[in-house]
Amino acid sequence: MILEVKGLKKAFEGKEILKGIDLTVEKGDVVAILGPSGSGKTTMLRCLNFLETADEGVLSFDGKEHDMHTAGKKDIAQIRKNTAFVFQSYNLFLNKTVLQNVMLGLTSARKMKKQEAREIAVEALTHVGMADKLTSYPNQLSGGQQQRVAIARALATKPEIIYFDEPTSALDPELIGEVLSVMRQLAREGMTMLVVTHEMEFARNVSSKVIFMENGNIVEEGPSKEFFENPKEARTREFINFILTQGEE
Repeated sequence: MILEVKGLKKAFEGKEILKGIDLTVEKGDVVAILGPSGSGKTTMLRCLNFLETADEGVLSFDGKEHDMHTAGKKDIAQIRKNTAFVFQSYNLFLNKTVLQNVMLGLTSARKMKKQEAREIAVEALTHVGMADKLTSYPNQLSGGQQQRVAIARALATKPEIIYFDEPTSALDPELIGEVLSVMRQLAREGMTMLVVTHEMEFARNVSSKVIFMENGNIVEEGPSKEFFENPKEARTREFINFILTQGEE
């Protein structure tokens, strides 16, 4: 087990967003996190990487336990050193080239020498099919290409887990496939991933496990095949049917 969370709670301005989440992730798991808007999916992901401070909860990462509300800067830095986060909106620096964007986290946060950082960045960009765009700037790229650069930036840090927050939702439909293709490749290579997504095909065929959330709770979770073919909860069945029907329109 690489990650375990117990009793994760989070409220904003008195409104409970997460009501006591328990979660276990094994090394190599690809976990698809599904649910309607406002169910707490993104907030959960952000709390796991301490981009938001949880009100309550215990997180065990690589066997070490942390109080999610009181964890200090040193512990958070150590966790983040072994995790990466891919945002919906890419979060690239517009005044830096593709190569500079990927190198920055290595030279700045990790104090790596430029030559070593460059080699790792080129390798990561090659991995996602962006080796021919090293000197391009973000505004010269499509959304799909920008997201692939963001994934390369995550890969360059050699993380144990990558968190993806709706990585395709800002993309035009024809660009979604290129990002999902990279994610499929990472799954085949054994990368541990937690993915908030509306992509049912990815959830069904690529993820190893699905979590369905609503109103700040996990309604149902299980192996992907079982989740889609034999959902236990009526609310889960309703959600799956609705999403699949929408896809057919």
